[in-house]
Amino acid sequence: MNNCKYDLLIAGAGGQGTILASKIISRVALAQDLEVKTAETHGMAQRGGSVVTHVRIGSRVYSPLIPLGDADFLLSFEQLEALRWLPYLSSRGTVITADLVMEPLPVLTGREEYPADALEQIKKAAHRTIVLDTGQAEPLRRNPRVLNMILLGILCPLLPFPRECWEEVIRETVPPRLLEINQAAFRYGLEYKAD
Repeated sequence: MNNCKYDLLIAGAGGQGTILASKIISRVALAQDLEVKTAETHGMAQRGGSVVTHVRIGSRVYSPLIPLGDADFLLSFEQLEALRWLPYLSSRGTVITADLVMEPLPVLTGREEYPADALEQIKKAAHRTIVLDTGQAEPLRRNPRVLNMILLGILCPLLPFPRECWEEVIRETVPPRLLEINQAAFRYGLEYKAD
């Protein structure tokens, strides 16, 4: 995989599994003998605040932070987080987002309004957008905490890393008692067909 480069931004709220998702992506890339650098920011993460992780993969990676306009992928666990981090997406970039709405504190207190057209804004700005219909995602009914695995399943075929490697890393990373539901969620993402 000479001269390959992938910049991924993972955005969500605290407790959604964004950090686990970045760890799995990083381990899959490392298994391909690529360099990986990551950087995380947590804004009141334990209270549902914004969490974003930069994941940079390549033959040589010099900085952990993705410059504005350079991200190949924006993996978002919630609509507003996708909208918030869109300036980092490249002109050829792909957004993979859940259709979830999690109102931040300024919206809850009535100081601001949640944008009713968030998904439309995302689709208009991104080269490609894949929206996960969370209401139809059966693994989420069993355990809402597996959203990260569904999004990773959607991402998997878009990167040149073998599916078997993803599955092996998930087996090694997820606690045994949660492995079955996480594997089912990953497979759901692999087979997901967005409208």
